[in-house]
Amino acid sequence: MALRIYRLRRLLAGTAIVLSLAVAGIYFYARSRAPNVLKSFPGKIGLDIKQTANGFQYSNSKGGRTQFTVQAHDVKEFKVNGNAELHGVSIVLYGRDSTRFDRISGDDFSFNQKTGDVVARGEVEIDLLGNPEGGTAVDQAAPKEMKNPIHLKTRDLVFNKDSGNAATDARVDFRTPQATGWAVGVKYDGTTKLMTLMSQVHLILSTAHDAVLEAEHGVITNEPRQIELEHPRLTRADGVMQAEHATFYLTAENQVERVLATGNVTSETRSPGGSASGESASGESAQGKEVRGRSDRAEFVMASQQNQLRTATLTGSVHFEQEGEPPLQGDSGRAILDFGGHNELRKVHALDGARLYQKGASVFQPSAKGQAGTPQDFELKAPVIDFDVVGGHFLRHASTAGAAQITIADAQPAGSMPAASSLPSSSQARGQRTVVTAGKFDGDFATAAGKNHLAHVHGAPAARIVNSNPDQPDRVSTSEAVDADFLPLGGIEALTQTGHVAYTDNETPDKRTQAWSDNARYTPADQVLVMTGSPRVTSGSMATTAKMVRVNRATGESEAEGDVKSTYNEVKEQPDGALLASSSPIHVTAPKMTAHNEPGVALYTGNARLWQDANLIQAPSIEFDRDRRFLTAQGTAGQPVQTVLVQTEKAQTEKADASNAGGNSNSTKAQPVPASSPIAITSMKLTYADAERKAHYEGGVVAKGADFTATSNSADAYLLPRSQMTGKTQQGPGQLEKIVAVGNVIVKQPNRRADGEQLVYTAADDKFVLTGGPPSIFDAEQGKITGVSLTFFRHDDRVLVDGAASASVVTTTRVAQ
Repeated sequence: MALRIYRLRRLLAGTAIVLSLAVAGIYFYARSRAPNVLKSFPGKIGLDIKQTANGFQYSNSKGGRTQFTVQAHDVKEFKVNGNAELHGVSIVLYGRDSTRFDRISGDDFSFNQKTGDVVARGEVEIDLLGNPEGGTAVDQAAPKEMKNPIHLKTRDLVFNKDSGNAATDARVDFRTPQATGWAVGVKYDGTTKLMTLMSQVHLILSTAHDAVLEAEHGVITNEPRQIELEHPRLTRADGVMQAEHATFYLTAENQVERVLATGNVTSETRSPGGSASGESASGESAQGKEVRGRSDRAEFVMASQQNQLRTATLTGSVHFEQEGEPPLQGDSGRAILDFGGHNELRKVHALDGARLYQKGASVFQPSAKGQAGTPQDFELKAPVIDFDVVGGHFLRHASTAGAAQITIADAQPAGSMPAASSLPSSSQARGQRTVVTAGKFDGDFATAAGKNHLAHVHGAPAARIVNSNPDQPDRVSTSEAVDADFLPLGGIEALTQTGHVAYTDNETPDKRTQAWSDNARYTPADQVLVMTGSPRVTSGSMATTAKMVRVNRATGESEAEGDVKSTYNEVKEQPDGALLASSSPIHVTAPKMTAHNEPGVALYTGNARLWQDANLIQAPSIEFDRDRRFLTAQGTAGQPVQTVLVQTEKAQTEKADASNAGGNSNSTKAQPVPASSPIAITSMKLTYADAERKAHYEGGVVAKGADFTATSNSADAYLLPRSQMTGKTQQGPGQLEKIVAVGNVIVKQPNRRADGEQLVYTAADDKFVLTGGPPSIFDAEQGKITGVSLTFFRHDDRVLVDGAASASVVTTTRVAQ
């Protein structure tokens, strides 16, 4: 943001000086001295007039020093009417202390003794020159050095020696080493000592790169010593400044002390251009960006050194805006500008409700890190904002005082940026709105391709970020400090919070997500909060720790990475459940976790493990629904899903039943069995619903018991309800009721193998029922048995074979040789 106010100020200062020395000079010197000469003429013009070789000369002295000298080539007095004419007149004014050497000359003057009017017919030239050494030099000697003379020229000047009034309707031209200019029509009131520049006040300031000051009307007063201009307009190559009224306050030496501009004070300036080729490094026109400003009032205070500005104070609806992509704007009730040497702007003190805002670029570009999103409107508000300026052109640093806030919102359509109010609330905005507050903000600016933009802001203490979205509770995070990094095209790239970071999404307690960490980084483009430094997240009854936690403040979704551990507390006992039915906490560990706030689902990936009491499920990924106690585990060929179930065994041994009702019978000796044994089941995928007490396995299902292995394409394991378990068994693994396996079923035992399409295993009686295929059993001693349905048992050699009316039972017996 190129600030060019100091240049406009320089023009005002130069203008005031020229006006004071030029136009006011007519009043203070030409008027005050030339009329005194005429008043001092004797009543009869011919008395005390000495004829010289060059015509006539008249002098007036006081205290031994000459105050003025009048010379004329020819003086004529008319006896009839008492009028007189002077031709080739030259008047030199030395002042009361001989410190002046002013000349007034003209070809023709006339004096009407009856009316007291002195009329200069034709052109009159006036040279105003200071002569500081006049009091020590020889009387009537010209200065040795002509320093900064002021030359004026007009015509048809009418002066009345009795009233002291003077006027001309003609143009008055003036010239100084610093400027040239003119005004049309001049009036001087001898009673009020006011000099009025009637119209077309025009100054060309050569010391300010040929700047032009114009005004419709001007008034110069002696007490107080000041110049007032109506509708002044200052124009130069890089901009324009104008107001309804301007007052120049002068010192006794006619130097500008201060300038006051009032009434819709406006300025239009262009920031520095680009390269010599006519384009800047960014490809923009070398003309630069246009900066427009306005205020109700502007006061410029000069330093003691001439033409040096000390401060400029703007008050009343102070506003500025810099065009470009994106535009930058600012408002305040009052702004104080401090200047250093060479009229260089050093500081800007904006107060009484300061505001800096910038619309998002209409052609949005992602950040250098590839973030997606929408363009953002940005706003910084505080009771006071102080800006440091370097080179008189560019902002370098800004700091706030009082309750300050930064607001970021989705960019509004072109032309919708408010001029004096804050950015729209969440109910009015098209999307998200983020408000950042802190005890104080310190900002740093950067310059690229000749353009100023806010690059970084640090806020502390008590930093707070509130993110709002329509029809959603506010997402809030707090910390000791916050740092904001800005995009070159407008908007915030990232907000970084440090020190005791805390976050909440303000949902209802059963769904609320909260997080804590040492550090957090928020990117408004995607509304993602990344937390590091011992992060911990709770969502409802779930608590998660990890090395890094990522929270989407718009959707409530969260991700955790690195040594993820989640614990689900406040688990209610489910008497009709099984694996996840107790009131003990449910734990999950994994390298990575993604949690969905609605409907409370979390996905754990990378060697995930979920357990409650002794029930354990392990897989490359586990998706767990905490509300339904429903999970889906997905495995791979190299790392299948793993679960462990138990079955309760019979407490006594059994003898083989030699009889087979409706089929063949084979028996062996009875074998002792333990009280319970585990069954490990692996597969490519597991789906478990605790309300149904059913685990559904798909893809390469393998169930391994103490003395058997069963494989199939899919299987359903049904578990006993928790209400049927007592004592220590309630804290143990889920107890198996039955398994139903389908597709390419193979059951292997130490001495036999069974094949079929469907298997039903009942844990209560250790019974396998195999159908489809047709099913078959191969026994190392008994041979192969086939039938429509084969029933066999884990702990003995019995096989019950069922046949159909159209199918026969086939038994193939191996005969030993």
